[in-house]
Amino acid sequence: MKTTVFSAADILLPPYSPCDPRWESYGVIACDQFTSEPEYWEKVASLAKDNLSCYGLVLPEAYLGTSLEEKHKALVSENLKSVEEKLTKHENCLIYIERTLPNGAVRRGLVGKIDLEAYDFSPDSKSFVRATEETVVSRIPPRVAVRKEAPVELPHVMVFANDSEELLIKPLAKRKDEMTLLYSFTLMQGGGSICGYKIDGNLLVEVCKAVAAYEAAGTNGLVYAMGDGNHSLASAKAHFEDIKAAEGEAAMSHPARYALVEIVNLYDDSIVFEPIYRLLSNCCAEDFIKYVESRAGESASSHVVTMLTGEYGVEITIPALHSLAVGSLQILIDDYLALHKEVDCDYIHGTDSLRKLAQKEKNVGFLCDGIEKNALFDYVSECGNLPRKTFSMGEAVSKRYYIEARKIIK
Repeated sequence: MKTTVFSAADILLPPYSPCDPRWESYGVIACDQFTSEPEYWEKVASLAKDNLSCYGLVLPEAYLGTSLEEKHKALVSENLKSVEEKLTKHENCLIYIERTLPNGAVRRGLVGKIDLEAYDFSPDSKSFVRATEETVVSRIPPRVAVRKEAPVELPHVMVFANDSEELLIKPLAKRKDEMTLLYSFTLMQGGGSICGYKIDGNLLVEVCKAVAAYEAAGTNGLVYAMGDGNHSLASAKAHFEDIKAAEGEAAMSHPARYALVEIVNLYDDSIVFEPIYRLLSNCCAEDFIKYVESRAGESASSHVVTMLTGEYGVEITIPALHSLAVGSLQILIDDYLALHKEVDCDYIHGTDSLRKLAQKEKNVGFLCDGIEKNALFDYVSECGNLPRKTFSMGEAVSKRYYIEARKIIK
């Protein structure tokens, strides 16, 4: 069988029975969520205390630049040294995922490894696997430094398949009796619930054939598109490029050539694109409006976005500096930040969180449209990357949780 970009992997999981209550403290939401809500991570720390938990294996971005950053880095470094021996290896398998989201929708996915040789995050990429949004290159080196020292990876990477006929993943929902249930538990802090089923043996052969057929039918050279965790995958790619530079041809058989991901069909009913909103802190709303007005003559067309400050929201008109409203807003924000070093920008998932944060003094929030999901593959094929942080797949509590791991050293 032809080698595929996405394939089975040796996957590491805790040695618990499927419904062991310890799963709940083990699974932890993606580290780039709730960055402006440290109380969320305080609760995670409390739930994870004295337990084997992914909290002790990743660095929440909410800790960056705070007194907790170095302390937690040290904890992660120490935990990574021994985590592999605490986990059980499930060899050469895929894991079928059914995630019940907080809204009741069920999101189906396949966890396996993806070949980083087929991935390129550059804006003009023509690779089989592509970024969908701008990659902030400055965010990669710190992540590479962590990955370089880590014996295992814990991904929150989600990758889209463009399977409009739903032939790749959905049929597996009716074949769970041919799989082994590995875990079934409630996700902490309102994340819904999740079940994971091991696919091996004859069913694995069938699924791998389906993957090969899907990849062979890919159009315009674009087979998989990033849904979430692009900077994590970009860091895995950069790390592997370093290994190639050091080891040459021998690197082709290195475990770090691959990265563990979850493949999800873009056409799954549970996949709903939500805009990612902007929050400026230490910002004067009136000054920002004046700045936007000063840029009005740069485009004959415009977009309308909603600005939130205090208890109030107001629609403002911004010049169309990009084909998408979120792209135009991001350009204006980037340029404004360059002139106002005291102002910071954060990216917020969910209108409720944004409205709450915008009520704080000197905080200014922005609501704007993102992109329709059915337009994603065509946009990326024709135009390249979207502006960074254009869309999210639902509220923060719906993001992927760290559960599966994989060894990435020889």
